[in-house]
Amino acid sequence: MTSLETPTLPPFTESTSIHCWQQRQCQAVSIAVEDDQSSLTVNTSYIDQGQGSPLLLLHGFDSSLLEFRRLLPLLSPHCRAIAVDLLGFGFTERHPQFPPTPANIKRHLDSFWQERIQAPMVLVGVSMGGAAALDFCLSFPERVEKLILIDSAGLASQPFASRLMFPPVDRWLTRFLASPNVRQNISQTAYYDKRFASADAQACASSHLRCPGWSEGLIAFTKSGGYGSFRQQLPQLTLPSLIIWGRQDKILGTKAAHQFAQLLPHNQLIWIDQCGHVPHLEQAEQTAGAIGQFLRF
Repeated sequence: MTSLETPTLPPFTESTSIHCWQQRQCQAVSIAVEDDQSSLTVNTSYIDQGQGSPLLLLHGFDSSLLEFRRLLPLLSPHCRAIAVDLLGFGFTERHPQFPPTPANIKRHLDSFWQERIQAPMVLVGVSMGGAAALDFCLSFPERVEKLILIDSAGLASQPFASRLMFPPVDRWLTRFLASPNVRQNISQTAYYDKRFASADAQACASSHLRCPGWSEGLIAFTKSGGYGSFRQQLPQLTLPSLIIWGRQDKILGTKAAHQFAQLLPHNQLIWIDQCGHVPHLEQAEQTAGAIGQFLRF
């Protein structure tokens, strides 16, 4: 475990953003190479706060652990709250020999679990992180005690954009996604209350773009097809599950919330009113309260 060597403090204005940035650490996660006797190391960005039972938070697409800047302080007094940057995302190292496909993301996450956690955990997935959480639960059910999905992906087919990821279109698309105006428009769509789409939110959502290999990682993930639908496998997940959903989600809509509630055998669905796609940011106290009630703390 070492301090994370990253660029200077971005122009954050909120204390939760500054504190989250300062709390990041780095774990050199060793991953065995398939069909080989060797291994490779991925320097992995994470935050680990609090004590007690472990709870692991997985962020959304083209995001980072800064997404949990408002939720972590509310959870860490009650449990060991951990947020990790997934392979190919956030401030975790992009490794050219280990592209961020869903399969490799799962292998990296399992290696992180083996090195940092080593106990049954509560797994929390937001948006794309929900699909990663579902994939992990299906492969390693013994590692997950309870599952929490927040406005989760995992029911849609693989995106059409994966077919467009060839030169030079792939570079054009990532440059388009890096545009401040584009990112601000996405941010405004994600929130019900547009005041949350502030300059601080923009800085949090964009700071990882300065990491080496950001564009290459995003292209590799999209070329892989990303996450498809877990609809057929969801009835296999018999662990207790909590579904949290913003009632005014304009990114994924609300239909998927009902579908998750129908497909997961043991679940509870909680709606967050006056809230868009990111309840953990827009209604952090209500989200933490729902989690606390589910986990009984």
